[in-house]
Amino acid sequence: MSAIENVSRRGFLKGVATAGALVLGACYAPEILWGQQSNDLRTDDGQTDADKATLHPNVFVGVETDGTVWIVAHRSEMGTVIRTSLPLVVADELDADWKRVKIDQAIGDPRYGDQNTDGSHSIRSFFDVVRFSGATARLMLIRAAAQQWGVPASECQTEIHTVVHSSSGRRLGYGELATAASKLSVPKKDEVQLKPKSAWRYIGKGMTSYDLTDLVTGKAVYGMDAHLEGMLYASIEHPPVLGGKIKTVDSAEALKVAGVSRTVVVDPFKPPPAFQPLGGVAVLANSTWAAFQGRKKLKIDWDNGPNETYDSDQYKKELQEGARTPAKVIRSQGDVDKAFASTAQTYEADYYVPLLAHAPMEPMVALAEFKDGKVHAWAPTQNPQAVQAIVSSELGIRKEDVICHVTLLGGGFGRKSKPDYVAEAAVLSHKVGRPVKVVWTREDDIQFDYYNAVAAMYMKAALDSKGKPVAWLQRSVFPPITSIFDVNAVYGDPGHLQQGWTDMPYDIPNLRIENGPVKAHVRIGWLRSVANIYHAFAVQTFSDELAHRAKRDPADYLLDLIGQPRTLNFTGVDYPNYGAAYDTYPWETGRLRRVTEMVVEKSGWGKRKLGKGAGVGIAAHRSFLTYVATVVEVEVNDQGDVRIPRVDTVVDAGLVVNPEVTKAQFEGAAVFGTSVARSGEITAKNGVIEQSNFDTYPVARINEAPYQTNVYLVESDAPPAGVGEPGVPPFIPALCNAIYVATGKRVRELPLSRTDLGKQS
Repeated sequence: MSAIENVSRRGFLKGVATAGALVLGACYAPEILWGQQSNDLRTDDGQTDADKATLHPNVFVGVETDGTVWIVAHRSEMGTVIRTSLPLVVADELDADWKRVKIDQAIGDPRYGDQNTDGSHSIRSFFDVVRFSGATARLMLIRAAAQQWGVPASECQTEIHTVVHSSSGRRLGYGELATAASKLSVPKKDEVQLKPKSAWRYIGKGMTSYDLTDLVTGKAVYGMDAHLEGMLYASIEHPPVLGGKIKTVDSAEALKVAGVSRTVVVDPFKPPPAFQPLGGVAVLANSTWAAFQGRKKLKIDWDNGPNETYDSDQYKKELQEGARTPAKVIRSQGDVDKAFASTAQTYEADYYVPLLAHAPMEPMVALAEFKDGKVHAWAPTQNPQAVQAIVSSELGIRKEDVICHVTLLGGGFGRKSKPDYVAEAAVLSHKVGRPVKVVWTREDDIQFDYYNAVAAMYMKAALDSKGKPVAWLQRSVFPPITSIFDVNAVYGDPGHLQQGWTDMPYDIPNLRIENGPVKAHVRIGWLRSVANIYHAFAVQTFSDELAHRAKRDPADYLLDLIGQPRTLNFTGVDYPNYGAAYDTYPWETGRLRRVTEMVVEKSGWGKRKLGKGAGVGIAAHRSFLTYVATVVEVEVNDQGDVRIPRVDTVVDAGLVVNPEVTKAQFEGAAVFGTSVARSGEITAKNGVIEQSNFDTYPVARINEAPYQTNVYLVESDAPPAGVGEPGVPPFIPALCNAIYVATGKRVRELPLSRTDLGKQS
């Protein structure tokens, strides 16, 4: 029998593709060893090259005597290019030559501030922070040059990578000044002057990904590429139902599989689940193949616990009944009951969005080594500080003794901010005394996710003679995200209710917004745009229904609902505003109105001739402090097949650091939204998730994704806001509204596969 050899993805490609022919080779490149590929990959306690540089005024910047500038990326890279965009801001304030910049990936460490790359707030939260870090280094270099020349610092300035004395023309490079600058005191913040917008070199102009060459040449290192000598591979059979426990386990047949060395029981979590390992039985082996094959041979008798009664069809009925039942009021203005009682014309509708899985292209994977009381972990994680917290809790060690090295992420969408899979690797390494690499299959990824909440929504409006609402009631019911931290949680928390629900922006005199209780039976988590997905779907589809009922143009009607520019008043309402100060980021309906007007213009709304079975739809929404309006064009044939020829999106995200990258985020959001709308649905029977791979949980294929997506960025002096998530919420209702125009059939329930869109015979 031939020995099994572990082969990396890039090694496999080198072995099979030679001279343009497909050849199965006998030799393969070994997996990358950490510390041998680039300076980003280290196994020490996380000191960066910036830390070790000659001039190191703060945690984000280092300058070497050869002129190399090290900039630390403390957020995780998963395709948003944040590993480029934030360092680009530092480089701009430093007046650094981008060609002489090298980027360090930070480990998890509280000295960097919040490292959870989630919630579309990396630029918003750290724009000023990293500007000051670059400007501080620039001032120290200027002062060092002035001291050397014996002139006032005020007479000196920087050009790219150089300090210049204006009157004499003398010049010194950053490398020449690094040693002298390192001996100076770090300036206080009030001494540091930021560059004016007119002097920005990179901000607002952008840059391609720092990692682009490595990405396209196969050198980029993802979680699956992590390797340590002597490590074992682990595949874990998790309890099929949340909260399940092992009754009995028979590992005899699993241990007969070549390459399998042992099996280990992983203890079940103690409620609430939070980010704890789910529990189960791990099969450890010398290859992923052996671990997977051994796992199939396990014989386990499970106690599935109380969640075995969970049935998604029955649960759907409970949610819909709850949405029709008066519930907790979270925002109220005027007198809704009186308005409904005195108005003859009312309209109501119910909407439903199922559980959604993240399904990033790279399933969960992590490598961990417990040694000498410390854990080193290598993981594609959105939140290395959460890794520190859960691993320290599971093993009873200090947080600072958990060193989390962050690899590139093969997609995330919020799933990889929940580090249960990293905790699994650490727990197993602690148990077996060797490095352990936990690898989830696609089936694991789909069936043991932290799902975006299923939601039922009830909408009702009292209408005047022209069909415009004089009263508006909306009620949502969904299992709360907080249930993973609190087993008694049944209501949505303010942070998720704010997402397209509490902040309904229409100019309606009588308004009531409610939220009903429901218990979770699976792990609920945040997925790209989170509660905005189902809330925007309900509000924007209902708005479109009212427009057509009034025989009004949907775009004109939407603008009427938004009303004249004003700032929403949330006095007495629990509205966290995505964690931002409201005086800095007020909810301005004028900005929502502007993007709506612009998308009407840019899309040629009402001016383009559409063919048979075609339609256009519109929606507008604010999320993560960004205002977005989207027009979607569809074509639906007699069999109900949906084609999306064109999408137009207008975005007001305030100041945009990296425009092309930002546009790419909204292009990607259209594809992501297509997947959610077309086929995104997780269901359960007897507590077990029924979907397991892309055959049962499809994502949009190239022929199903939008053919052309046009993204227009509003020039704005407003502070920067989020861009990773805000494109998803308006896309889905705009798509469904377009389908109504094309077919005459309303989509009130997702996914589209649940609605027969074919022509009736």
